[in-house]
This record gives sequence, structure tokens and C-alpha cells, in this order.
Amino acid sequence: MKQFKKSKESRVAITELMLPQHSNFGGKVHGGHILNLMDQIAFACASKHSQSYCVTASVNRVDFLNPIEVGELVTLKASVNYTGRTSMVIGVRVESENIKTGQIKHCNSSYFTMVAKDENGKNKPVPGLLIKNNEGLRRFARSVERKMAVYKRDSKYDGTSRQNEAYLSFLEGENVKLDLD
Repeated sequence: MKQFKKSKESRVAITELMLPQHSNFGGKVHGGHILNLMDQIAFACASKHSQSYCVTASVNRVDFLNPIEVGELVTLKASVNYTGRTSMVIGVRVESENIKTGQIKHCNSSYFTMVAKDENGKNKPVPGLLIKNNEGLRRFARSVERKMAVYKRDSKYDGTSRQNEAYLSFLEGENVKLDLD
């Protein structure tokens, strides 16, 4: 296995026609179906990069920007944005295309943290990322920044702190009633 790989060596894309069985009660394609497809393509990309079975460790924010209609083609694209020792951040972009008009809509983008596993289920080292352009550098740096923000947030609200007074300002203007025992 290579020590470093270019992102384009592991890129994958799939296109699927959205059928009536993919729709929710509102007649649009169900978000859960799209999330399932996103997880599958993140798995394929991470497995291709690491040459290993991979599991999803986390998903960073999924905002549904535009609805997807039954009858549209949905294209999912995935690439490795970041590599740690055993984990990878896979960027996933979802677009829909109206087959009659050719109009393409960006539906969402998200970041899946995937971890490579060996045959015993233990975390396995992955090849590093060989960055060849400014776009790759930007994606890697943004992944590091997201990772640091998660760490900062998780350690700030770890449950061991008794700083309830500091949290009160967050309640201002919110639809909440505080009734502490």
C-alpha cells in the first residue's frame, strides 16, 4: 500500500434515478434515503483510499438545501479531504438534475469521518493525503479546523463543568423555560 495517495485516486461518484418508493409523505425524496446513499458513497471512497473495510465514525452537519423530486437524477460525489492516522474525512456533494430541463441543483454537502478497520476489527493506519493543488490544501485545512472546533465544543460542554451561570445567556430569546430542581 502507498504511504500517500492523491485525492483523485479515491474519488467516486454515483448517479441514481429517484423513484416513487424513495419519496416521503410530502412527495419529495426522503432525506433518509439520501443520507443512506451518502453513507454508502463515503464508505466506497474511504475503502478505496485505505484498501480496507471502513466504518462511519461521525457525520458533520447535513443541511438539505433544495428538495429532490421523484424522477430526477441524483449524483453523489465523494473525495478524501483529510487523513489522520486511522481516519479520513470524506467530503460528499449531492446534486439533483431535472432530466427534462437539464437544471442541476446543489442539494447538500456533508463530511463523513470514516475509520479503517483490519480483519480483527481494530483501527488500521491509512495512507496519508498527497495534496497537489490549492483546492486540496483548502479542503484539508477546513477539515482540520472542523476537527479542532468539535474538540473545543466537546471539551467545553463535557458535563464535568458546573458553569450553569455561563449557560444562562444562551437561553435569552429562545423558546425554553428553565425549571431547575
